[in-house]
Amino acid sequence: MYYVIIGLYVLVCLLLSLVILLQQGRGGDIASAFGGSSSQAAFGARAGATLLTKATSVAAVLFMLLALSLSIVGQRGGGPRSVVSGTPAPPASAAPKPLVPPASSTAPAAPAPAPATAPAK
Repeated sequence: MYYVIIGLYVLVCLLLSLVILLQQGRGGDIASAFGGSSSQAAFGARAGATLLTKATSVAAVLFMLLALSLSIVGQRGGGPRSVVSGTPAPPASAAPKPLVPPASSTAPAAPAPAPATAPAK
């Protein structure tokens, strides 16, 4: 479920970016700054809501809803899982445990060498 929501979220992000970039500016060009626009309004002529503005509104609402649902699913523990075992992945800050060499029980311990004695005089 988590990956389905992420896929939809990425798709909505791309769609929202595309729809925003396709829209025409609202009289913010250089001609309107010097009084060259044909409208007497302060920000140029206002057109009605076009298909692109409606698509922008729908994509923005979907963007917010999917972001909220991703945060809820992530808090409940439905986030990414380990591929190998299916258990939740360990946190990235967990330090690995040091490896302890195994005790070999097959080789006996070497006896300590006997001290060398000097001949008595």
